[in-house]
Amino acid sequence: MKIGIIGGSDGLGKTLIYYFRDEFDVTITARDHKKGREVADELNVKYIESNKQLAGMSDMLIVSVPINHTPQVIREVAPFMKKGSVMVDVTSIKEEPLKAMEEYLPPNVEYIPTHPIFGPRTTELDNQIIALTPTKKGKWYPKVYSYLAGKNMRIIETTAEHHDYMMSIVQVLTHFSFISTASAMAKLKVDINETENYESPIYNLMIDMIARIVSQNPYLTYYIQSMNNNGKKIRKAFNDAVDELREAIDNNDDEKFVEIAMKATKNMGDIQNALGRSDKAITALSHEYSLLNESVGREIALKHIYSGKVHVGVLEKVDGKTATLDNGTKLRIANIKVLSDEELYQWKVNNIKWKKQSISCVFSENVTPNIIVETLANVEDVLDVVLTDIYQGPQIEKGYESLTFEVVALSKEALKNVRTILTGFGGVLR
Repeated sequence: MKIGIIGGSDGLGKTLIYYFRDEFDVTITARDHKKGREVADELNVKYIESNKQLAGMSDMLIVSVPINHTPQVIREVAPFMKKGSVMVDVTSIKEEPLKAMEEYLPPNVEYIPTHPIFGPRTTELDNQIIALTPTKKGKWYPKVYSYLAGKNMRIIETTAEHHDYMMSIVQVLTHFSFISTASAMAKLKVDINETENYESPIYNLMIDMIARIVSQNPYLTYYIQSMNNNGKKIRKAFNDAVDELREAIDNNDDEKFVEIAMKATKNMGDIQNALGRSDKAITALSHEYSLLNESVGREIALKHIYSGKVHVGVLEKVDGKTATLDNGTKLRIANIKVLSDEELYQWKVNNIKWKKQSISCVFSENVTPNIIVETLANVEDVLDVVLTDIYQGPQIEKGYESLTFEVVALSKEALKNVRTILTGFGGVLR
């Protein structure tokens, strides 16, 4: 199947390439042709300059451009869509793209407005949420649904209007409050680094969430605010809530404050579930730091959660934000996952050139070779041990025999340990 992605050089459009390139024939366009070609070459997909040409050659055309440009791009390419194809958009506002699709796409082209409710930094589709807001379901819809379900995604089927109302809470309200908090801190000239000396785990999580939102493309967050038809009502409700709370405090009205807080708490739903989830997040963060501190001086494998690259070495030191390996590699702790000993071992098996050596050793003929083989096979970083020869002859003293083992290992140290164990069994290396 040929998939075209308009806007494949940045953001979610670029992320989609990673998900699709191994299964489908992917071609992308980009506003910046130079950058688009570079991304296409890097990710081993095709590049084309014309959106209209891409529309004419794609079985599925995905529109992944800024929200404010999405209706315009739909209008631009609609007449050139391939007969029997499908158009999908991935913007977080659904009413406007749906209207454009309904108005401009020909009858022989299906359309499925979608909203993947995760950001471009998401590395796995498993358990991620995607909203589908079709007004009618053609032959493509069950195929798309089945594909997403096969990736273990959580699929929401709803209307564009209801989707946009829910996103006015999930995105418009939260983004507005988070950016307001960050802006207040800037106005107060708060040194965020200094506050970290006093931070509680909850404050730490909150700052990370705020930073995640404010670090997004500010034009994206602006258009999420301005293009959602419910935005004005939501922002007014937030302002009213802030004013009411401020007045209660300024008027020393503790009863009013408690009333507001209790009413808000009751509306939060399952508080115990929320406490459980936040406790898990705090515990996970604490465990990662503890694991790193306990691993100083030991060999460790650190996987970068976005690039997927694994860095292996002896952990030299850990400071507040950075882990440093003995090879000079410095990694931000927030961006890495500590691999288990089993994962480190498997990485070595897959990535390190194996070392192979035949080792001969003279033992009493009463020795049991199988026990020696089993013991050597359990040596750390030894992959395989085979007894290749048992020899008795003129060079070997009577009552003794020479055993030759072929050993495959990941390191010279492992081979050295094998020789040490052989001599520990009473053998004499030849």
